[in-house]
Amino acid sequence: MRKNGTYIILCSIIAIWALGCKKPYTPNIISSNNNYLVVEGNINTGTDSTTIRLSRTVNLSSGVNINPELNATVAIQDNQNQTYNLHSIGGGIYTSAILTLDNTRTYRLNITTSDGKTYQSDYVPAMASPPIDSIGFTVQNNGIQIYVNTHDPNNKTHYYRWDYNETWIFHARYESDYISNDSTDLVIRPINKQIYQCWGSSISTVITLGSSAKLAQDVIYQSPIIFIPSTSEKIESRYSILLKQYAMTSDGYNYYSILKKNTEQLGSIFDAQPSQLTGNIHCTTDATLPVIGYITAGAIQQKRVYINNSQLPTWQPTYPYDCGLDTALYMTKPPQSINQVLQILVPQPNSDIPVYAIFGNGPNPIGYTYSDPECTDCSIRGTLIKPSFWQ
Repeated sequence: MRKNGTYIILCSIIAIWALGCKKPYTPNIISSNNNYLVVEGNINTGTDSTTIRLSRTVNLSSGVNINPELNATVAIQDNQNQTYNLHSIGGGIYTSAILTLDNTRTYRLNITTSDGKTYQSDYVPAMASPPIDSIGFTVQNNGIQIYVNTHDPNNKTHYYRWDYNETWIFHARYESDYISNDSTDLVIRPINKQIYQCWGSSISTVITLGSSAKLAQDVIYQSPIIFIPSTSEKIESRYSILLKQYAMTSDGYNYYSILKKNTEQLGSIFDAQPSQLTGNIHCTTDATLPVIGYITAGAIQQKRVYINNSQLPTWQPTYPYDCGLDTALYMTKPPQSINQVLQILVPQPNSDIPVYAIFGNGPNPIGYTYSDPECTDCSIRGTLIKPSFWQ
């Protein structure tokens, strides 16, 4: 027994020593000083404006998510040397007016950055997307799967990409019926001060692709777009998705397929291994300088649908905060005899928001329940202004 005990103590000492000698491993890729240009967008040849986003790559250790490329000069050029300038609207976003370009021509993008470097994409054909046939959803045990149907009767497209904008109505955990008059008491909250119902929004953050290249007909049937969990507040009341559909060349489709694998499908030994990513944009000032991005051109199709909570099972949303109610009375019991309403809920600005009135035997409230702003003010996470397109 004594020998076994000595062995255990010795192993423990070795383990502690080994842990103490561990050093953090920081791969070069995390701290390398790369600052490559990233180009995103589609040259829109249809009845809509062209939007191009320019940014720079950031180090994983920098703590910065987006590094926009500002003060650049961006222009579209066709194979007949016609040029169309884009203008900056801030945040690395450059846009044009509605151009209604000739679909029989090819187009490229010319960029000059603020450091004097020039970039140019290859000429690409204008790929007009066929219309979106329908957007639907299937109810699953733990949420809904939104899908798209489309087809090309001319059997010419075969390669598709989608992105989307989401908008939804959501509510605070508690509806505040009262508001401070900023000086002496609480009053009924007026309609123009309501903070219970808001609209949230988001854009797609994943690459969504579809192909009919291996099919006899150019048909896309129930291609998955987004899955929404049953506990999401997106489907608490009313949800809308604006889906945009792009037709692509096989080269463009292959680029986005590799990009999707490299950015979304890595993390385990069973996932695809990283692949070389080569886009169609080049630095003409320095041919050795990498550029990330693939420019496409063509008319975009889009469609909006709404989904009401009444179309779904009786699911309950999960709120992002742990919400509870506290109580503030006009007068507590002796010996303190404190006016908690005046101390806690009346002063402005206030970190607590009144919710419901508490009544005793008489007609007037004896106090109020209250909660944190995160649980009572939906404008912290959304907007109180109804979107112009909302139906």
